[in-house]
Amino acid sequence: MLAAHLDTVFPEGTNVKVTRQGDLLKGPGIGDDCRGLAVVLGVIQALRNGNVRTPGTITFVADTGEEGLGDLRGTKNLFHDSLKEQIDKFISVDGTGLGITNTGVGSYRYRVTFKGPGGHSFGAFGMANPIQAMGRAIAKIDTFEVPANPKTTFNVGRVGGGTSVNAIPFEAWMEVDMRSADKASLEAVHTKFKAAVQEAVEEENRRWNNRGPVTASPELVGVRPAGNTPADSPVVQTAVAVSKIFGFNGKLGEGSTDSNVPMNLGVPAVTIGGGGMGTGAHSLNEAFNTRDSWLGTQRALLLAVALAR
Repeated sequence: MLAAHLDTVFPEGTNVKVTRQGDLLKGPGIGDDCRGLAVVLGVIQALRNGNVRTPGTITFVADTGEEGLGDLRGTKNLFHDSLKEQIDKFISVDGTGLGITNTGVGSYRYRVTFKGPGGHSFGAFGMANPIQAMGRAIAKIDTFEVPANPKTTFNVGRVGGGTSVNAIPFEAWMEVDMRSADKASLEAVHTKFKAAVQEAVEEENRRWNNRGPVTASPELVGVRPAGNTPADSPVVQTAVAVSKIFGFNGKLGEGSTDSNVPMNLGVPAVTIGGGGMGTGAHSLNEAFNTRDSWLGTQRALLLAVALAR
């Protein structure tokens, strides 16, 4: 299977019109993952134009739900429902450059809602405050010590709540992302996170003599499974060999992509870049330089043909 994802990180209504200045294409999502989709279509066109017939079947897929809270739902559907146990090798084309990802970074994603009765900022002063409890939790998260190797990360990515500057809020929320390719390290930061939320609520309630009180409800909104395709596996070795044909070193890396799902299930999988050079991924200033980007399509084509046995 050769796949690329359709979705981006941008909300509905974002202006995604692409502009061009010579070799440079600009537009939200142009590299991640418009480039991957273009490569998949390029491989299909090349196979058709060359009348290439492979010994095995190549299935081409454009999936959704790879980004944000999509939680890899497209790929999960492929492997757990639509084509369960029918996929023997999986290649994801994601983003730009010519990297190879054989390690899937797992993640936990939470939306935590803090609640209290709320009230007037002057008249009800002294009441426990959901936003202040959330602030305590964020401050605790900020002090986490995590290993640099295996790389383990945490991020409070979105917050919201409150109704007015002169009202004690009755609700606030935050979204938190934690990642690591190492299961033990991921579980360790996950445990710290849950403890931080509980401690923050307890501290806020004690501060105001339990007047309120404030509560917190952590909701697990995303789980990306960690996984790995060993460096000595035929799929990875083929990807490296194909890359070297085009003059690249075939260096292996880690990331969170659609390949996480098959890797976690033991299905050989890698993610490859689509060629060219991208900048500003996940920003409104995203750009893609098309210079020599054909190398990405040629590599994907040769890899697909080599694996279709």
